[in-house]
Amino acid sequence: MRILMIAQSPIAGDSRILREATALAAAGHEVHVIGRDVPDAWLENQHSEVGPGVTVESVSRSAGLRGSNGGPAVGHGRNGPKVLVQRFGRWLLLPEHRNRTEKQWRIAAAPRVAAAGPFDVVHAHDFNTLELAASFAGQWSAELVYDTHELWFDRALPGRPTPLWRARGRRFEAALAGKARLVITVSDGIAQRLRERGLADVRVVRNTFPRADEVPAALDRPEGLLYAGRVGAGRDLPTVVAAARRLAPFRTVLMGSVDPNYRLDLGPVEKVAERSIDEVDDTLRSYGISLVTLTNTCENHRLALPNKLFHAVRAGVPVVAADLPEMRAVVTQYKLGTLYTPGDPASLTAAVRDVIDNYGTYADGARSAAAELNWEKDSATLVTAYAELTR
Repeated sequence: MRILMIAQSPIAGDSRILREATALAAAGHEVHVIGRDVPDAWLENQHSEVGPGVTVESVSRSAGLRGSNGGPAVGHGRNGPKVLVQRFGRWLLLPEHRNRTEKQWRIAAAPRVAAAGPFDVVHAHDFNTLELAASFAGQWSAELVYDTHELWFDRALPGRPTPLWRARGRRFEAALAGKARLVITVSDGIAQRLRERGLADVRVVRNTFPRADEVPAALDRPEGLLYAGRVGAGRDLPTVVAAARRLAPFRTVLMGSVDPNYRLDLGPVEKVAERSIDEVDDTLRSYGISLVTLTNTCENHRLALPNKLFHAVRAGVPVVAADLPEMRAVVTQYKLGTLYTPGDPASLTAAVRDVIDNYGTYADGARSAAAELNWEKDSATLVTAYAELTR
């Protein structure tokens, strides 16, 4: 089949979308991806990134509301009346601006979608592309696939509370997704919520990684604690900093890009630049413990399975993870490591020390889990679901 994937994400850094597109192309389908703000250099070299059968094009999007400072985003924040007024303005306007920006991207993408079509399947990644995808699927008599990476209207979002927007959005999402032949999501918990909202057939394709060709022997004792991911709100990083003070001289390291306007006093925490997936594997192994954090502030976090969890499995490294329902189920079932209470530095400190004291046991659990928690198994679920569409 000819498959169109639509995503309001920078495809070059979205490993889930690239893995799905590559898996479907390997199964004999032709996949075209329209994403957001993909770097020109990546587009020119895309065949080395995604392989045969997959093509990618980019539609730009407004950069959004920016702060007035041009300095580093990690450090001590500024204070004063002017800064407080600016922050209040962002808090008030951000939800409206976010919705407008996403709508503008859909308007800009629509002619590109029309020019690329028709397709046999239109695959919408997340709710902010679903309306556009459903419209063109209807025009082309194509199958619609809805792939939601999050429980969209139950996320923790910056800005003022928007309860009416969330309530209307859940109803609209259910109505549009009800037209899809196939609904995909990332965890059993989110799948169950979607079923409760009237979507009967929901498949789970987790954010796992391909199994490593070779996993070196585990360290005798871990050298440090590594958080590898975006540095920003909602990731419980102030708790990490507070725990790092208690754990020193044991090293705590943040590795990844920083969200605009995010302010964090790093204290004893080291900060290193983001790296490629394969380099993250080696870095995780060199420190020995992977930190998988989220705040307990929304239903989406409670039901999430971050790709950092599965990246640690690929690297064969134990985790210290936030004690949230979906993560708790996976960590305890496969004995991947320990859990801590989000927002509690003492709990995080104790969890890290538990892994240090029982490192060999947890390392064995993480390595054994790779037999089940891998992209080879999850991609098979995706490919099988698509095979059903042809019938």
